[in-house]
Amino acid sequence: MDVRIQAIHFDIAEKLENFINKKVERLARHNVNISAVDVTLKVVKPETAMNKEAVVKVMVPQQDDQVATKVADSFEEAIDLCMEAIERQLEKKKAKK
Repeated sequence: MDVRIQAIHFDIAEKLENFINKKVERLARHNVNISAVDVTLKVVKPETAMNKEAVVKVMVPQQDDQVATKVADSFEEAIDLCMEAIERQLEKKKAKK
């Protein structure tokens, strides 16, 4: 599984990168065919509280891509929310089969 992390207009801390990689690895439990995961992080409206946006896109061959976009106080919280949404989407796909 290929994990690409993109931080827009800021440098990502190694701690945050490790956190994201750990969370993304858990997705393999839901679908072993995941080929790539794109994570995009950006700060929207820097002067407000809820300003950390995370977009997680999961690519699975021969299936639609699963995408989740969440905004929260911290990137960790936004990533957690995205992972929950992606896991629900993957479970729903698995149930349809």
